[in-house]
Amino acid sequence: MNESPMFAAETSVRHQWLSVTAVSLATFSVVTTEMLPVGLLTPIADTLDISSGTAGLMISLPALLAALFAPLVVMAAGDIDRRRILCGLLGLLIMANITSALAPSLWWMLAGRVLVGFCMGGIWAIAGGLAARLVPTHSIGLATSIIFGGVAAASVMGVPLGAWVGDFAGWRWAFGSMALFSGVVLAFNLAFMPKLPVVSSATYNAFCKQLGNRKLQVGLTLTLFLVAGHFMAFTFVRPLLLSVSGFETQWIGALLFAYGIAGIIGNFLAGMVAARRMGLTLMAISLGLLLTSVLFLTVGDSHIGGGVVLLVWGLAYGGVSVGLMTWVMKAAPRAMEIATALYVGVFNIGIALGSWAGGQAVDGLGLTANLWLAAGFAACALFLCLGINLTKNRGKSTWLAH
Repeated sequence: MNESPMFAAETSVRHQWLSVTAVSLATFSVVTTEMLPVGLLTPIADTLDISSGTAGLMISLPALLAALFAPLVVMAAGDIDRRRILCGLLGLLIMANITSALAPSLWWMLAGRVLVGFCMGGIWAIAGGLAARLVPTHSIGLATSIIFGGVAAASVMGVPLGAWVGDFAGWRWAFGSMALFSGVVLAFNLAFMPKLPVVSSATYNAFCKQLGNRKLQVGLTLTLFLVAGHFMAFTFVRPLLLSVSGFETQWIGALLFAYGIAGIIGNFLAGMVAARRMGLTLMAISLGLLLTSVLFLTVGDSHIGGGVVLLVWGLAYGGVSVGLMTWVMKAAPRAMEIATALYVGVFNIGIALGSWAGGQAVDGLGLTANLWLAAGFAACALFLCLGINLTKNRGKSTWLAH
């Protein structure tokens, strides 16, 4: 019996949103894998017999490589079907997690993290331009929010989930669990992702053109300041909560879960406001991250103080991905895949710079000095936001022209 046109239409719409969900799960998987060592830093360092600063390489190395791989994957992909690339990268992500779970030494761990960097750059860059190909025009905004909601959710939930599994079963099982989850996500993408042939591929000249886009340049600069400052401090959130706030180890998972909930709330708040008041949203985020470091230095030396500051931290950082991505989409609406690749590159340079510089500061100067440095990066972002708003209010916003 033939199905009715209405049933067929409903099935088609449902399949479109299942495809969007598949992409969102892919971004969630790769960003969670990237963030996993943050909540497991101390036990991994103890097992592999390395310092906390050296363990920070597990964050900075894949982030740095993702910054390199994001534009390269987009250019090298050429006219290859994006479905094939996305599924291939998810397969590599499974291998990366298995390698990390079984790593007997730092070098094996870093080998797995190199694969994570490759997957991170490729998946995130390709996912950014898929919304327009999966849903009708009137639904692109919502689809984009869902796809990058995977990034936002992973950024705030990946760390507490990893810490919880690590505390319950050991850090190796945290990576093993992500390997299993990534396998489920791969199967979901194979089942629901349609073929995605490419009409025109990104070229070197197109990338160079977008590098001259002034509005995009501003967005990328803000990305560098905000992300580097955040990860300078957040890479060492576990030692901060243990040694500064005085929490016991068994509380870390619950605290980071509360941070994640606050971050998701921040993501939705920023998403609702950013479309209308983008500058104000980024200014509020910058101020929130600045206050986080200052408050940790002043009132974070108690259980209550440290817990409250952690919630403020999650609320502020939760809006970073959606706020900055809104800026990037508005800066280059006709070159979304290229702009997203550049954004992913700078975002991950920020992660690498922040976690590496934070590791050097923690090993050489201590946790307190590292918080002051993180506050400096947030202050730079805040001053840039203030400068943008002052310039626009004076009617001299031509420097933001494409």
